[in-house]
Amino acid sequence: MLEHILPFIEGRLKLKEITSRSNALGYERLKLKLKQFIMGWVNYFRLADMNKLLISTDKWLRRRLRMYIWKRWKRIRTRYTMLKRLGLNRSNAEKYANTRKGYWHIAKSQILSCTITDNRLRQAGYTFFADYYKTVKV
Repeated sequence: MLEHILPFIEGRLKLKEITSRSNALGYERLKLKLKQFIMGWVNYFRLADMNKLLISTDKWLRRRLRMYIWKRWKRIRTRYTMLKRLGLNRSNAEKYANTRKGYWHIAKSQILSCTITDNRLRQAGYTFFADYYKTVKV
């Protein structure tokens, strides 16, 4: 049983390494590394029926990306400016820019889920497992 789960665990560990907060790749190199990993991983396992697994992995990956982006917006002023740019009103942008909660906690918050949406991540050029799986499914 463990043999079937092991590749998925190794895949998550590799994703965790790629999207690490201390990773200084920058957005473009991060997108490229994620795309290469996702394409290779999905092509390797494309014969398996794994849509539910990919959807849950995509949720986790999007949260990791929001955490990565929030970490890159280090200063309060930058966070405020970016939240305003993404459509948040002034008072909420001030409140959430000044938060002291951890990166992982904020990545799951409603504010980042509403401002850094799934569609915005796709438009920015990020590739997700389920999207790519739909294109290569036999």
